[in-house]
Amino acid sequence: MDESRQSSWTGAGAALRKAAPPPALCGFLLLLALIFTVSYVVGAGAGPVAPGMHGSGTSRDGGDGGGGGGVDDMGNMQGGHG
Repeated sequence: MDESRQSSWTGAGAALRKAAPPPALCGFLLLLALIFTVSYVVGAGAGPVAPGMHGSGTSRDGGDGGGGGGVDDMGNMQGGHG
């Protein structure tokens, strides 16, 4: 009777082991997550790379996000059309 219980438990354990990812993959994914977390924290602590630099001219609020001082992309003054 102990043999039948032992064999059914071994089959369930083997099936569970086959369904689980290998330990090396789990370790790699954990290391990858750790590296990304550390790099994010270091980047957030360092701050912006160029504090005086503005966006490429498109802004989310509809204003002049480029900080171009009233000059459009072609270098002409705005409002001089016509």
